[in-house]
Amino acid sequence: MRRSAGRRGPAARPQVLWLLLLSLFRGALPDQIRYSVPEELAKNSVVGNLAKDLGLRVRDLPNRKLRVSAEKEYFTVNPESGDLLVGDRIDREQICGKKPLCVLDFDTVAENPLNIFHVAVIVQDINDNTPLFKQSSVDLKIGESTQPGRTFPLDPALDSDVGPNSLQRYHLNDNEYFDLAEKQTPDGRKYPELILKHSLDREEQNFHQLVLTAVDGGVPPQSGTTQIRIQITDANDNPPVFSQDVYRVSLREDVPPGSSVLRVTATDQDEGVNAEITYSFQNVDEHLENFFNLDKSTGEITTKDDLDFETAHSYTLSIEAKDPGDLAAHCRVQIEILDENDCAPEVIVTSVFTPVPEDSPPGTVIALIKTRDRDSGENGEVYCRIFGNAMFILKTSSVNYYKIVTDGALDREQIPEYNITITATDRGKPPLSSSRSVTLHIADVNDNAPVFHQASYVVHVAENNQPGASIAQVSASDPDLGPNGRVSYSIVASDLGPQALSSYVSLSAQSGVLFAQRAFDHEQLRAFQLTLQARDQGSPALGANVSLRVLVGDRNDNAPRVLYPALGPDGSALFDTVPRAAQPGYLVTKVVAVDADSGHNAWLSYHVLQASEPGLFSLGLRTGEVRTARALGDRDAARQRLLVSVRDGGQPALSATATLHLVFADSLQEALPDLSDRPAPSDPQAELQFYLVVALALISVLFLLAVTLAIALRLRRSSSPSVWGCFQPGLGSKSEPGVLPNYSDGTLPYSYNLCVASQSAKTEFNFLNVTQEMAPNRDLLCDDTSWIQSTNHGDAGQAPPNTDWRFSQAQRPGTSGSQNGDETGTWPNNQFDTEMLQAMILASASEAADGSSTLGGGAGTMGLSARYGPQFTLQHVPDYRQNVYIPGSNATLTNAAGKRDAKAPAGGNGNKKKSGKKEKK
Repeated sequence: MRRSAGRRGPAARPQVLWLLLLSLFRGALPDQIRYSVPEELAKNSVVGNLAKDLGLRVRDLPNRKLRVSAEKEYFTVNPESGDLLVGDRIDREQICGKKPLCVLDFDTVAENPLNIFHVAVIVQDINDNTPLFKQSSVDLKIGESTQPGRTFPLDPALDSDVGPNSLQRYHLNDNEYFDLAEKQTPDGRKYPELILKHSLDREEQNFHQLVLTAVDGGVPPQSGTTQIRIQITDANDNPPVFSQDVYRVSLREDVPPGSSVLRVTATDQDEGVNAEITYSFQNVDEHLENFFNLDKSTGEITTKDDLDFETAHSYTLSIEAKDPGDLAAHCRVQIEILDENDCAPEVIVTSVFTPVPEDSPPGTVIALIKTRDRDSGENGEVYCRIFGNAMFILKTSSVNYYKIVTDGALDREQIPEYNITITATDRGKPPLSSSRSVTLHIADVNDNAPVFHQASYVVHVAENNQPGASIAQVSASDPDLGPNGRVSYSIVASDLGPQALSSYVSLSAQSGVLFAQRAFDHEQLRAFQLTLQARDQGSPALGANVSLRVLVGDRNDNAPRVLYPALGPDGSALFDTVPRAAQPGYLVTKVVAVDADSGHNAWLSYHVLQASEPGLFSLGLRTGEVRTARALGDRDAARQRLLVSVRDGGQPALSATATLHLVFADSLQEALPDLSDRPAPSDPQAELQFYLVVALALISVLFLLAVTLAIALRLRRSSSPSVWGCFQPGLGSKSEPGVLPNYSDGTLPYSYNLCVASQSAKTEFNFLNVTQEMAPNRDLLCDDTSWIQSTNHGDAGQAPPNTDWRFSQAQRPGTSGSQNGDETGTWPNNQFDTEMLQAMILASASEAADGSSTLGGGAGTMGLSARYGPQFTLQHVPDYRQNVYIPGSNATLTNAAGKRDAKAPAGGNGNKKKSGKKEKK
């Protein structure tokens, strides 16, 4: 037996008594850890080293989690040292009452592995209660005829202590008539009796006052007193007598309040007033009076409150019957309480191991529960079950203890928590049950890889995008929690090089947003592919890949580039010669331009912006070919100038301009003097004013109608119905004098309408109106104000534009037979190739004056100025004005010499010359 270092009494007799009680307790409760402590120990006082007594090592205590499992924690365990400490106030009288042996039983639980130990602590009594009488004074009436030796029971003093510290003796103050005797009830309680030593004489002394003292056995002893006041009355010599000294009765604990228990009966042989009997409780604790009532006249005992077998199994009542002469008789009533199944079982959750990892194997212990039923016999036998959850089962651990273990695999993504209901049922009739719910949370394990919301991604980005702007976002989800479900994104592969990749795109690791690091150029890169990875932050981490393809869309960001005509190497303007006998339809020259864009953005069209003689030449809308529209007249100047605009099909359209210098001459020697000595042509504006003055003088109001009818009849007899299209309202209008500004620097902000005739050889140019704000007051070539909106006719065999403008790289507008381009047919990009190409085009374009080619010229010679000798022949370079693919057209220009020769007029001798005045575009 282990005993604490509490207070001990020095007397030898109490020690022998405790040793006897402990030896009896040792036989009654084997296999227990037992301690002995005095009551009222201070909190956190050490009872004993529980860990050492259980055979546990101190270093294992944090893992074993040693703790006390009891309804009320009078004791706790120090988790570091394993000492059993006092956790709450221990009042022996409150816990055990009058029991001679006070034992606190409780269980201790250790985990890893799970063990349960039973501990018993004997609470030793200390002298902390003073004997007290229920009343501070007692009034007695004793008849003068009372014989000496008659005893009068007195109310005992109450002392909650037990053993040596309980009430030990009574003593009475010295007097002549009364003495004191001690009696003991069957349950061991002592009570005093007053003994009459001598006969009383009311006439001599009718009142006596005594002091009764109760003393306990503590060290030092404590005592309590009460005063006894005795009134001497007249003689009443027959006391009441009960029919039984002891009454016994059994009661069910479920009897309702007010039920009759029994009736006690006492008789008195006196007559009259001295025979009237009054019943009352005597020597009864106050708590008993809360359960029972006694009728003072009839002696019937009834219940006052609900009885509880679990609180008390039996009650003993002392009844006094007294007549008016204060003669009394006494009896005892013993009441036995019968147990009923009125207490439902209790389910106590001792431990819950939550959260439980979702990868825990079947059989994992998740909770430890304890059952208790305060009833006795079958009413207190309990069994447990789990309802409505097949994932968990109960296993018996020890007496009244159960383990809840898993019976299958757990998956947090499907069920994140479980509410387990344990039902305990007793074996009473009818059975009672109670339930307790345990909430079990499932801890997450990284068992799910991220999943992208799409199998693959395709992103369309227009070129010239804003650097730093987001172009796409990928998203992946992971059903796991915390870091296991936190997804980060990265680029793991690309068809671009590592350095190029970092300069093109970047990916936000947190949001999955893809950012463009630079402005894309459709002409350099049309598409690239990335492999993105989504990866969680679990351990080990899981990931998934997805492909993302970026398609760079084209924008109209490249203006057309005119390759021919171009300036000479010294910056001077070149010119083309046209035979004076050239017939309508004669191919004079060709404007060659390319556009780096694709699709409609590279679909070029050619328009005449300005011409010295508007009706003298025609321009192919898609081919850029300049042909004579009529024969050269006597009044036509030998030197002509055309300002041509090349526009693409983008929105808005971009354009470039080219200036053509044409000289009508049959030979180069004839053209050069004309360029150097010929006076400047007359001002077209002055000629127009002259014609207007003449017209106003000839036309009068009287002949206006006749002239109009004559013109109408003449036009009706015209063989080409399409001619009427050029005279529709809105197609022609007057324009103020002036010409457009410089057209060689980029896109023109003007639009031009075309009027197409049925024969391409009779194409007429109608020019757009130019307002005073748009054009300068001073013109460059002429002052003609009768400009008309230009209508350009394509070739007779030209097909309508193809609606599908998505061309491959080989079909992009430009030279189809490029010698210096790459294999895909793209136009050369470096400066050397471009200069060489311009030189080739300048050389080949001189064939327009040769009769053996489309543009005219000597057989195989270039017909250039002195800087280009005859040895620079056509076979040296390809003709870059030919083999040009026209989007939307089924015609392809070729450089076959036979076709060029077939179109050459007889006697044609057109040559390209350098302008002597080095005119600027």
